[in-house]
Amino acid sequence: MSDAWERIARNGGVVSDLVASRSWTALGSLAGPAFRGFLLQKGKQGPVTEVPVGSTAVFNWEYGHDRKELEKLYRAGVAAQWDAATGLPWETPVDPHDPSRELFVDAASPLCELALYRKLPRREQEKQRQALLSWLLSQFLHGEQGALFAACQVTQSVGWFDGKLYGSTQVMDEGRHCEVFHRYLDEKLEKSYPINDNLYVILDALMTDGRWDVKFLGMQILVEGLALGAFGTLRRSTKEPLLAELLRRVMLDEGRHVHFGVVALKDYYTKELSAGQLAEREDWTYEVAVLLRNRFLAHEFYDEYYAASMTRKAWDDFILGSRYMGSFRTQMFRRLVPNLKKIGLLTDRVRPRYEKLGLLVWENEKAAPELTEADLLAG
Repeated sequence: MSDAWERIARNGGVVSDLVASRSWTALGSLAGPAFRGFLLQKGKQGPVTEVPVGSTAVFNWEYGHDRKELEKLYRAGVAAQWDAATGLPWETPVDPHDPSRELFVDAASPLCELALYRKLPRREQEKQRQALLSWLLSQFLHGEQGALFAACQVTQSVGWFDGKLYGSTQVMDEGRHCEVFHRYLDEKLEKSYPINDNLYVILDALMTDGRWDVKFLGMQILVEGLALGAFGTLRRSTKEPLLAELLRRVMLDEGRHVHFGVVALKDYYTKELSAGQLAEREDWTYEVAVLLRNRFLAHEFYDEYYAASMTRKAWDDFILGSRYMGSFRTQMFRRLVPNLKKIGLLTDRVRPRYEKLGLLVWENEKAAPELTEADLLAG
């Protein structure tokens, strides 16, 4: 019982954020996943976790091509396939102590702002930056497995045949992303971490929600948007050429995935949902976005290296206030807010919430369908 109360205390901030918002719909949809992730820690109970899903499979017997933009995305997805085994220079040596190829550039790492870290010998600092990179890439890997399953569910649930065809290319993309992140962690860093409780809660919520559009919204717009921000921020923070090229290729794939989400949801949200249904999606999106923004806290890394030296609250305050996390949040919402506007989820009803967080500055940036390859890679 003491372990259960400790887990509740550790993650109480997440629940507090939701309760304070008075978004009971969002709280209700996340209650079950939060119980399984935070209290039961389902993501850390062994090598496999079973999650019951109840999504509907939709057969389309007409096989028509009536969604031209989705058909175009499908063709682009087919043409952009690449082999993880041969498409990256895996022979590249990776040495965390090579100053000419810093894994995680010291000045770019959040750790450089921590006094305890600055007092460490140089090699120990390099070891910790390698471990923090391992934590980040481990969460990318776990997120990609969630994206793999979500892509499978979306492919079976969407009614348009062009959407199913495109979805099949995304399933392949996500499988490849799992392959490359796992291989880099296993062969180059030789260290990995379990899934963060907060990420597990989000993935559990997406897998168990039976509404096809919420899976699209959560994975294609929110989680993939977060991934683009995280990948771009990390790519600018490394001098290791294999990792930089790996992230470049994955980012280009992810850009298509977010584009798919915008195209699939735009007409549905602007033309088919009732006002009440739209408001429900707006609330859910805002609350999940805020949770994603505030909860990338590397607690597993903290437990290994800093739990004996500082409190968890002090660590959280440090991470959330770091320049690295500030850059990450900027990139995430720079990609997210224009897409929300494009699909009709930035109405006058919710604009004040985003304005309060200073996020409307991004609303006139390019949405996913307008982004070029250069835009994606420039951050």
